[in-house]
Amino acid sequence: MTNNKLQSNRRTFIKVSAAAGGGMILGFNILGCKTDPKRPAFVAQQLANPDSWSELNGFLRIGNNGVVTIMNPNPEIGQNVKTSMPMIVAEELDVDWDNVIVEQAGLDTENFSRQLAGGSQSIRHGWDGLRKTGATARHMLVEAAALKLEVPSSELTTKSGIIYHEASGKSISYGDVASAAVDIEVPEEVALKDPKDFTIIGKDTRNVDGFNIAMGKPLFGLDVQREGMLIAMIEHPPSFGMKIASIDDSAARAMPGIKDIITVNVEPEGSEKQWSDVNAFPELVAIVGNSTWQVMKAKKALKVEWERISDAESSSDHETTLSDLVSKAPNEAARKDGNPDSAFASAAQVIEKTYNAPFLAHNTMEPMNFFANVTADRAELEGPIQTPEFLRMTISSVCGIPQENVSIMMTRMGGGFGRRLYGHFGTEAAVISQQIGAPIKLVYTREDDMTQGTYRPAYKVTYKAGLDAAGNLIAFHVRGAGTHGSPVFANRYPAGAVDNYLAENHSKESNISTGAWRAPRSNFIATAEQSFLDEVAEAAGKDPIDFRLALFDRAINKPVGEKNDYDAERYAGVLKLVKEKSGWGTDTPGVHRGVSAYYCHNSYVAQVLDVVMEDGSPRVKKVHCAVDCGIVVNPEGAKNQIEGGIVDGIGHAMYSALTFNNGTPDQNNFHQYRLIRHAEAPESIEVHFVDNGIAPTGLGEPSLPPIGAALANALYKATGTRLYTQPFNTQEPLLG
Repeated sequence: MTNNKLQSNRRTFIKVSAAAGGGMILGFNILGCKTDPKRPAFVAQQLANPDSWSELNGFLRIGNNGVVTIMNPNPEIGQNVKTSMPMIVAEELDVDWDNVIVEQAGLDTENFSRQLAGGSQSIRHGWDGLRKTGATARHMLVEAAALKLEVPSSELTTKSGIIYHEASGKSISYGDVASAAVDIEVPEEVALKDPKDFTIIGKDTRNVDGFNIAMGKPLFGLDVQREGMLIAMIEHPPSFGMKIASIDDSAARAMPGIKDIITVNVEPEGSEKQWSDVNAFPELVAIVGNSTWQVMKAKKALKVEWERISDAESSSDHETTLSDLVSKAPNEAARKDGNPDSAFASAAQVIEKTYNAPFLAHNTMEPMNFFANVTADRAELEGPIQTPEFLRMTISSVCGIPQENVSIMMTRMGGGFGRRLYGHFGTEAAVISQQIGAPIKLVYTREDDMTQGTYRPAYKVTYKAGLDAAGNLIAFHVRGAGTHGSPVFANRYPAGAVDNYLAENHSKESNISTGAWRAPRSNFIATAEQSFLDEVAEAAGKDPIDFRLALFDRAINKPVGEKNDYDAERYAGVLKLVKEKSGWGTDTPGVHRGVSAYYCHNSYVAQVLDVVMEDGSPRVKKVHCAVDCGIVVNPEGAKNQIEGGIVDGIGHAMYSALTFNNGTPDQNNFHQYRLIRHAEAPESIEVHFVDNGIAPTGLGEPSLPPIGAALANALYKATGTRLYTQPFNTQEPLLG
């Protein structure tokens, strides 16, 4: 076992326990924790209702019957951390998972740290702290048992919530000593389990909310109901770069059930904005009434005049600006190794290609919503938010209420993908409630959400590669531009594997608001980079996997530069694994294969995608996926994340786009915005994890970025046409 130093005070213990776990957890559900879904309900009820509880710290309560409640602070957005993170605590606590209840904590910065879901960092940041939380509680229980049994604590062992003294044959349950353990001093050091002794981590475990989701139980923001609660909806400008000029609400006010129609400003003068307050339309019209249907009807009866305050951008104008940036803008080297100009001048062959991608909407299944009840000096909020602490700061500033009087309870989210990092909809709910003096639930329509902004930025990148006469890569240049930022990661592969390398970044400002979209920047640049490397490998006359592996060999044995942000051995490892598992190199008639590999969120993913042509249209038959994300806490949940990212990535690369005409989105609902359909998903996905014992890294996002290139490379094999612009289905020979 490994000793880990801890601070000695209980407050710090609680803080360390929270471990910055960005993106966890919870919802009360005893049945969902059970390994046997047929377990009688009355048994679960008995477990859930001990006579007394003992709170060991901010995370753990233990009942006198041995039932353990694990509180976890962070948001659950479908990434399954609500199951995985409590598993980590339970593992080191050494309890029976069947005796664990998981509960959702609200925002509580006194007891928890980094209550945030983003960047696929939940398990990575929470790993050490959550293990120490469980191990420290176990230590305190053992010490209490030693006092009660009158034996040395060093002679005691634990298993499944029972403490054993083998020499005397005595045993005692956690529940019997929990009340005494509360008074045991928190240790400075605790022993952590050797991973080979894990009994919970690494085992397939069902989603703790799965049963309640299947039964339609109220878990999501849209399910929130409060006595006296009204429904609110908003009307924002139809075009980016506009604001309210005048309102005629007479017809809407006269409609049944309408309580009030007001204008709100969520960025009043003097308020302090947080990084999460991305919002193209801070001034809105709010309609408040008794029911969603009544408010929707009144919303349609509003007559609002808008005035333009900044340029009306169209997609064609945006494309022209990005093109100019990647072709004409002055050089802005983010990284330069060697002498690229000289190397290109002497190259036997130069390949240069440009790749494009449009804006994308997040399109969470559950539309934006939030409950708020704001009174003179307090604010109570509940809803689906990835950044509750930052939302509290904003509401405190905008509403003039001390932060300690702003409470935020997190619900399970019906999808996030980065959209709910930006909490303007929660602030809107608070401001509306404050102005009308009543509790309200704000609900966006799909059209409100899809036209509000906070999109995945539009991107363009140009790659240039120089090969010598033997087909070796001797020069590489990448020059990228995007809305509000470049997609280029200057220190990622193939940086470090090429003697002469240049990376440049350019950015276009816009009144169209953008934000993090699943695997930010990587979601585009991986497809462009890996598509280009495939084309370069072909020009060099080399197998695409062998070509990549040769570059990794260089990065392993004689790396260029010192800022390379990837581990070349682990990167090469997933390529070798997917090559083996997919049977790469074995041709099957009618099956066309593409390969791709990418590093992001501290994890490595390689994929081989198989396409067949059916009636002139491509059909994805199978995806082989190799993943190195360190220790896998819950394999079942991990596979679900990988599979979801693959389907999501294929769908958006193949079908999705959001465009503009004079600042107005051309798409406002799913009849215009194309998403992948069930029949278009891969027929099978085979996932293989690298077992290396390394501490866990990101998982919710890394499988999405490389899949677009695996698809593009397979489609090239199937059609003979390289694809440079997303979505792919708008191009010959894939129109349809």
